[in-house]
Amino acid sequence: MDVVKINKVLSNHSRLNILNWLKEPSSNFPPQPVIGHFDLGVCGQSIKEKSKLSQSTISAYMADLLDIGFVEASRVGKWTYFKRNEQQIAAYLNTLKQVL
Repeated sequence: MDVVKINKVLSNHSRLNILNWLKEPSSNFPPQPVIGHFDLGVCGQSIKEKSKLSQSTISAYMADLLDIGFVEASRVGKWTYFKRNEQQIAAYLNTLKQVL
């Protein structure tokens, strides 16, 4: 696990906000388009609207979070849904405890 790489991704307020929002999606997002539930996560469009960032910025941020394994993505038609990968987040926290 590359702690430095993960820390770089987490050093951005918007990416931290996204992870925080995804912790409790039903409290932070409206019902999801197409699927109507949060089982697969939150639609990228909903994340974009809540963050008020551009589509290209959200795409880059979600790619960063996917790259470090903190989110998982599922495609439904033309939509991509994102949810937290709690196991990877827990592994990072355990690694961080050992490193520090």
